[in-house]
Parts: sequence; structure tokens; C-alpha cells
Amino acid sequence: MTHRIINAPHPDALQMLQRRMPPHGRAWVQANRVDSIGLMQVSVADLFYFSDLALKAADVFAVEIYGTCPQHVTSLAVLGETSSVKLAMETIESVQKAAF
Repeated sequence: MTHRIINAPHPDALQMLQRRMPPHGRAWVQANRVDSIGLMQVSVADLFYFSDLALKAADVFAVEIYGTCPQHVTSLAVLGETSSVKLAMETIESVQKAAF
């Protein structure tokens, strides 16, 4: 799993990300403040599992990002306040490390 956190994203970077989001994701970004973005490239199964973990761990918005190989690898974005995104990403990392 490749993962990154972008704190205080530049408006152009956020706009680039929005072009790869479904309509409900773009609407959420336009209606809410985005202090940080957690990005991860994962398998399709992990996309659903990790988004569920993130949403349960913190007050974040999770959305699939289009443009990667849909059969094997996809990308997940976790958006919100910096502390919430950090908590969500740390939760995912801890579960990933504990996986057997």
C-alpha cells in the first residue's frame, strides 16, 4: 500500500484531485473545508475495508479516486480536518501492520 498525507493542499492540487472524483465527492469538497488529504493506492477489497475503517475512526469523508486500474489497484482519498485525517490514516496503518 502506497500512502501519503497532504496538509494544507494547494487549491490547484485539490482541483486536480476533484477531476478524478465522482460527482458526490466534488460536491462534498465544494461544500466543506479540506485541511488535509490522505491518499492511498490499494486493492479493490482494501478500498472498501479501509474506507469503512477511516469513516468509523474519525470525522472524515472517504471517496474513491478514478483513473487507476479498476481490476487490481485503485485509490482512496480521505479528506477533512488535519487531526481527523491523521487519525483515520493511522488507524488504517495500524490495521495494515497487524494483518496476517
